[in-house]
Amino acid sequence: MQSYTSYKNLIMVIAIAMTILFSCKNNFKEVQQIGMMHSGPQSVAENINTKYTDSGRLKSVLKSSKMLNFSNRDFAYYEFPEGADLTLYDDASQRNNVISEYAIVYDDTELIDLRGNVVLTTHTNDTLFADQLYYDQKQEWLFTNGPVKFKRKTEIINGHGFDSNRNFTNAQVLEVTGVVYLSE
Repeated sequence: MQSYTSYKNLIMVIAIAMTILFSCKNNFKEVQQIGMMHSGPQSVAENINTKYTDSGRLKSVLKSSKMLNFSNRDFAYYEFPEGADLTLYDDASQRNNVISEYAIVYDDTELIDLRGNVVLTTHTNDTLFADQLYYDQKQEWLFTNGPVKFKRKTEIINGHGFDSNRNFTNAQVLEVTGVVYLSE
């Protein structure tokens, strides 16, 4: 009877050990991601001044008082919760400036989403006012589908949507709702 009990105990110990050994997965990558997905940004930067060049030419400058780096996510992005100041330079080194209260830059799509009292000022002092404006860095294209006001020297154009290349040589207000001529 004693050998039957020790045999039974041995089987129980083996069963428990096998259960423990085979119930655990050893997936190191999953273990690393546990804290990352639910935590905050990978890093926080203050008072940034980022310059983007292409073929030795300055194309844009992005300034902000605070940047949150979420490049540890599957769809990496950088958030600017205190606003952004984006200056775009064309081939003739003319400046066009966009400021906003909030911005987010997506790494994979190279899209900049500017939100909250967006003001775009061109090198000719034309000014666009919008609640939200996108800048596609790959296509070098500015656009929005929201309400806009585009102020030129002699007119104010209200509309719903805006499209333009980075040089503003083909800027268009979409779904125009009115044009007001100003006298100076």
